Amino acid sequence: MSAEVDGFVSLGGGSAIDTAKVANLIVSHPAPVMEYVNAPIGGGRAPAGPLLPHLAIPTTCGTGSEATTVAVLDIPERRVKTGISHRYLRPSQAIVDPDLARTLPAEVVAATGLDVVCHAAESYLARPYTSRERPASPADRPPYQGSNPVADVWSAKALEYGGKYLRRAVADGDDVEARGAMMLAASMAGVGFGSAGVHIPHACAYPIAGLRPRFRPPGYPGDHEFVPHGLSVIVTAPAAFAFTATADPERHARVARLLGREDGDLPAALRELMRDVGAPDGLRAFGYGEDDVPALVDGALRQQRLLAVAPREPGADDLAAILTASL
Repeated sequence: MSAEVDGFVSLGGGSAIDTAKVANLIVSHPAPVMEYVNAPIGGGRAPAGPLLPHLAIPTTCGTGSEATTVAVLDIPERRVKTGISHRYLRPSQAIVDPDLARTLPAEVVAATGLDVVCHAAESYLARPYTSRERPASPADRPPYQGSNPVADVWSAKALEYGGKYLRRAVADGDDVEARGAMMLAASMAGVGFGSAGVHIPHACAYPIAGLRPRFRPPGYPGDHEFVPHGLSVIVTAPAAFAFTATADPERHARVARLLGREDGDLPAALRELMRDVGAPDGLRAFGYGEDDVPALVDGALRQQRLLAVAPREPGADDLAAILTASL
């Protein structure tokens, strides 16, 4: 390509930052986008080398894309969301300023904040990095390593901030302390899951967002139907973590306690948080029903890079049960 640019600046939420990541990738190392998209949906090609400089400036209390190695994108013709993952995609620098989040509608803060909570919880509860097969070379390591002591530190702090500040951040745009804490939590969770990985809720979220939602989210532009990423992730999280709890009950209980639920009931902690910030509590709110479950399962099963780090490996029947329980 002949863009002749020196670098990229992204200003906005996760979609804006991820778009800049992909643009940077195909300008730095020209190739069709689908060659870079994660397998099995795309070719899973790795960039040949570092990308051009990228300054990311987030304006939401959410995705943490300024700190991650992942770009999420829609593949409309396949009715699915997926991603490109490589360490070279991480922005060179970021500016995280809570003043930029003052005017965000409460519904956007809720959706992006719930994404932060899921990033941190899934990262903290991912299968341990010591349980995966050792690659032949460090260059062959997957982008998502599994839970590890360094990622745990970032994820645990993000969970603590989510439990302490998300409700306040949704309630009052002028609460700069709360919105700033959630922006910081987003970056911290981005570091955590950028190393450890996310799994079942995110694997389910991609087909939920990409299949055929019939939902116009409050607080967002109303020109088309879609499911904000944080809502598509959180909606299956209570059922997903009920499924994975047997893999490590104490770590699941600690996540609940970090979110403020002292009895350690993680599904209940998530449902309470969803209720308190006004999030839809089931897939039916997005227009899905029992007849859609098989297609949603199929879409989730395509996200093998995510399911590979789940603490308890789900099969098709398990995913169907999780999605059905989330209706």
